[in-house]
Amino acid sequence: MLDDAQVEAFIRDGFVRLDGAVPRDLVAECREILWRDTGADPNDRSTWTEPVVRLGHYAQEPFRRAANTPRLHAAFDTLVGEGRWQPQGGLGTFPVRFPSDDEPGDDGWHVEASFPGDDVHNIMSWRTNLFSRGRALLMLFLFSDVGKDDAPTRIRVGSHLDVPPILEPAGEEGLTFMELAGQAVPASEHRPVTYATGQAGDVYLCHPFIVHAAQPHHGTEPRFMAQPPLLPAADRRLDLERSDGASSPVEVAVRRGLGR
Repeated sequence: MLDDAQVEAFIRDGFVRLDGAVPRDLVAECREILWRDTGADPNDRSTWTEPVVRLGHYAQEPFRRAANTPRLHAAFDTLVGEGRWQPQGGLGTFPVRFPSDDEPGDDGWHVEASFPGDDVHNIMSWRTNLFSRGRALLMLFLFSDVGKDDAPTRIRVGSHLDVPPILEPAGEEGLTFMELAGQAVPASEHRPVTYATGQAGDVYLCHPFIVHAAQPHHGTEPRFMAQPPLLPAADRRLDLERSDGASSPVEVAVRRGLGR
């Protein structure tokens, strides 16, 4: 369970780290599969030739278990609301980052898009709206120990509060990935930066509007991380006008960003 201080930190900062959300033995089982699929040898650094290797769509049984631990489900209920999210079908894609002097080429600041635009296959056409259609949370699952030199995701603390005023005029249609980045990145430049470090099995639960970025890996061991969305329940979206006092922390943060 998240306590009141953690919930308020989520509303204020845009994220909370759930330590040990996934058992380490289960993390190790999943990581063994991921190592195999990278095509690299964990004991031979000469095989670590790319700064980032993207592995796609992991829905095997150990990944489903990792995505649906009781601690995670309890946290989803607290942050999103009971009955307002879908159990995870897996953990999606893994960008595995290796120590490298080469630039990864994917380390720009952005907000995750959440629903398709004109071209479902083109991420740049995907969109985000004020009601966070298609995404209840952004999640960062650490499947290796991650220190400050190990390419931890960069997070602009409190930047989720800068995004609602940008999205509000766009209504239901929202903005494309690039349109939103073009406004949200400069609007959040004043925010302090923190790093998604932690131990294997820790999970960062982030507001869907958080401004974040990858970075190069300057450490010694590869970083394994999944970054799936928590999907809202069918036909669910943020309700910013609840009169029953049942607003979720995600909704409260959006209203705070709008000055309500």
